[in-house]
Amino acid sequence: MSNSSIEYIKKELSPKVRTVGSALFVAGLIVVVLGYVTDPVRSAYNNIVGLTFLISVGVGSLFLFALEYVAGAVWSTPFRRVTEFLAANIYLIPLLAIPLLLNVNSIFHWTHPEPADKTMLNKAPYLNVTFFVIRVVLFWLIWLCFYFFISRNSVKQDTSHDQSLTKLNIKLSTIFVPLFAITISFAAIDWLMSLSPKWFSTIFGVYYFSGTVLAALAAGTIFIVLLNEKGYFVKGLSGDHYYSLGALLFAFTNFWAYIAFSQYLLIWYANLPEETTWFIVRWQGSWKIISIGLVFVHFLIPYFGLLSQPSKMNPKRLLWMSGWILFAHYYDLYWMTMPNFGKDGIVLGWIELGFPLLIAGLIMLVFDFKAKSQNLVPIGDPKLKRGIDFRL
Repeated sequence: MSNSSIEYIKKELSPKVRTVGSALFVAGLIVVVLGYVTDPVRSAYNNIVGLTFLISVGVGSLFLFALEYVAGAVWSTPFRRVTEFLAANIYLIPLLAIPLLLNVNSIFHWTHPEPADKTMLNKAPYLNVTFFVIRVVLFWLIWLCFYFFISRNSVKQDTSHDQSLTKLNIKLSTIFVPLFAITISFAAIDWLMSLSPKWFSTIFGVYYFSGTVLAALAAGTIFIVLLNEKGYFVKGLSGDHYYSLGALLFAFTNFWAYIAFSQYLLIWYANLPEETTWFIVRWQGSWKIISIGLVFVHFLIPYFGLLSQPSKMNPKRLLWMSGWILFAHYYDLYWMTMPNFGKDGIVLGWIELGFPLLIAGLIMLVFDFKAKSQNLVPIGDPKLKRGIDFRL
């Protein structure tokens, strides 16, 4: 179907996006720098939370628009460029990874194992600084290469209208999807699970994957709803498009809960010391409050918030729930990371504000930068007209 009848006028984003993004970035950077000066170890643990959150939004968004190509999805085509813009945050991953690599000996206990610790000596071929750095760089290069080529083809299609670019992106995406599953799982093991190097969980990679996709969906939904309500997209998008976004958010909320409960149930049932210690730490002192809160924050509230059909089609509800889900994912990453620093209780203070502010600012600035030079809508995609006309 021809896209010639589609009404789309490229608009500049409001200057408020750049202003607010810059303010958040500067405020976050100041807090992060002061945190590293006053308490570098605590700041490094917060850095891990921030890094893994940024990976979720960036790499998770790359997975979403690659999945669109693989599945041949139509309904998401009108706003696919939003996930492409969010995936550009992959470029910023080294910005948060380098400070951690400089402090690797302070936060990862496997960097200096006890000579008599046979468990850690057996893991040394995998858990060693050299191989760790190689994996970090390799995973980032894989994500970056696929993002560069797939997004470049998508943008080229705006002017060339060459349908062979869609076929090429389908092939690239088909290769990327299994690589994404592997690299995101090992990234979770490296940055999060290895903080407790003696802990075992064969489902941890899937656990992080579920939260990653959910966070990327939530970030994309916020931008999509705001831009559409302000008239930045093509005309013709309906509540059915919103419903599809809401249904995906609801589905992955349930998927995360299923994986989280499965991990807990299997470890509780087996009752093996090398597995249960990780949960025991999070069930002591004030960490117990955070652990109980996770059930409400990450599952019950978004579950009931998105349960009904009207709630999935209501733009205000989608905005609130998407923002809440992003908060819940950061909460989850905090729960996974910070007990390794403060085993006696919750660690909360001004230092913990730095990375959320910094990352929020970076995401807004990257989106604004991409929107200046590229269309917000993939006007050359052959599926665009069918995507606009999509109805359930």
